[in-house]
Amino acid sequence: MKLWLLRHARVTLDAGLCYGVSDVPAGAALTQAAAEAAAALLPQGLPVWVSGLGRAQQLAHALGALRPDLRPVITDTRLNEMDFGHWELQRWDAVPRAAFDTWMADFAHHRFGGAESTQQVIDRVADALQGLRESGASEAVWVTHAGVIRAAQFVATQGRGPIADVAQWPREAPEPGGHCCINL
Repeated sequence: MKLWLLRHARVTLDAGLCYGVSDVPAGAALTQAAAEAAAALLPQGLPVWVSGLGRAQQLAHALGALRPDLRPVITDTRLNEMDFGHWELQRWDAVPRAAFDTWMADFAHHRFGGAESTQQVIDRVADALQGLRESGASEAVWVTHAGVIRAAQFVATQGRGPIADVAQWPREAPEPGGHCCINL
């Protein structure tokens, strides 16, 4: 199975802010440009799943307006970005070094910001991937976020985990508005 992973466009927040599960909008013009680029690449008639967060919804709706052949969009909150808890909407450079060190020491299970661990993200993405496999689709599109894309890459190459440490976490994800493909 081939899975197209589209990342939402750049958000309208100042650079350097942690915005995981915070529902912040993406730039309208950047979203339209990302939709146009994706519309030119995607094969006909693919099923589309989208995160429940507005910035991903924006891209899915813009893509649907350009490509009515794509099946109705299915919202799946398992495709939402990681919840960084009390670090949401804080500057990354304001997060104490000790908080990062604690997370890196137990990358799989520490709930950075008190909300969600990396392994919990991997598990929900693995569940969504299993649902996708069970749907019978041979090719599909997810409109989602960098963390989910990395988790999908991890599951595609390593299985469900558990993730041993941060060295196993995929380093690369598309830039905002970009895409990649994985084979499952």
